[in-house]
Amino acid sequence: MSLPKRIVLIGPMGAGKSTIGRMLAREMGYRFLDTDRIIEERCGANIPWIFDVEGEEGFRQRETAMLEELAAEPETVLATGGGAVMRPENHALLKKHSVVVYLRTSIEQQVERTRKDRNRPLLQNDDPEGVLRTLFAVRDPLYTELADIIMHTDRKSPRLVVRQLVNRINPKTPRQQRQVRKEGRNHV
Repeated sequence: MSLPKRIVLIGPMGAGKSTIGRMLAREMGYRFLDTDRIIEERCGANIPWIFDVEGEEGFRQRETAMLEELAAEPETVLATGGGAVMRPENHALLKKHSVVVYLRTSIEQQVERTRKDRNRPLLQNDDPEGVLRTLFAVRDPLYTELADIIMHTDRKSPRLVVRQLVNRINPKTPRQQRQVRKEGRNHV
């Protein structure tokens, strides 16, 4: 089995897309890109500011444009925003030349992982857990439908999730192949 051109990580906020994505990219010998971070860099503003000024629809338009731009990037692990699956036009962009991985986590884990994060505009209200439950009910079927691999992240270290993902994607990553060659030279 050959390595996929891209690996796209989808899932709710707090699932670990950025953390696991960075580690997975390093393990695969790929580049790591995070759509939210790139949008922030290009706008010169953080996501809450973009939401305040342009609204969620303005942000989603930027997100779709970013997915269009990154659709052809080879040897990339791409972390997406939790709402990227909400626009039907994004579905083909997420799947294009990619293995799509849904990092699935419980509401409880999401609450724990996001409780102090002020960079999540949808959670800046009196009932963030209620918002997470509502978002999960709407988005989970979309994540599931788009996913080639569903990886549960509750009570797992990012390192374990990465190891399990690598074995599901392809147990012979470039880094592993280099390690095998290096070990072979050392034993000669």
